[in-house]
Amino acid sequence: MHPLDRFKYCPACGSAHWTVNNVKSKRCAACGFVYYANPSSATAAFIVNERQELLVVRRANEPAKGTLDLPGGFVDMDETAEQGMAREILEETGLRVDHCRYLFSIPNLYDYSGMTIHTLDMFFRIDVPSSVEVHANDDAAECMWIPLGGISPADFGLLSIRQAVGQFLAAI
Repeated sequence: MHPLDRFKYCPACGSAHWTVNNVKSKRCAACGFVYYANPSSATAAFIVNERQELLVVRRANEPAKGTLDLPGGFVDMDETAEQGMAREILEETGLRVDHCRYLFSIPNLYDYSGMTIHTLDMFFRIDVPSSVEVHANDDAAECMWIPLGGISPADFGLLSIRQAVGQFLAAI
């Protein structure tokens, strides 16, 4: 199914003559408007303390409710990836971050509200002192520190996060 097949009418003029233009866009035959389905920006953070433990959260909501995840989420309009990541970390864990290092990105499919959302997940590393305090909030049911040697990518519920955890662990 084309990502835009759920949208039956042109968002510019309301015409029902809204057809696939190519693999990533639809075109309105009535007014000529073309809409491209680009990925949504999302972030996730490898937050590592001085004891070489990784901060992980347990997902409070679907998709993958109850599984492990990295703190992060969708970038809002008018935010940089770094600003969105810092906001999501604060919302989920109460941790304020002001410095991060970009690592890599992974394209992903994220099921939400009955739709498959194409995302581009950007991963960052943040080093923090062991004394920082965190608490689960927002869509995190629980926060925990896990020693890097005790992490299994299979425990993470979202595909891009599992892939990223494996890539991160292989590089350290």
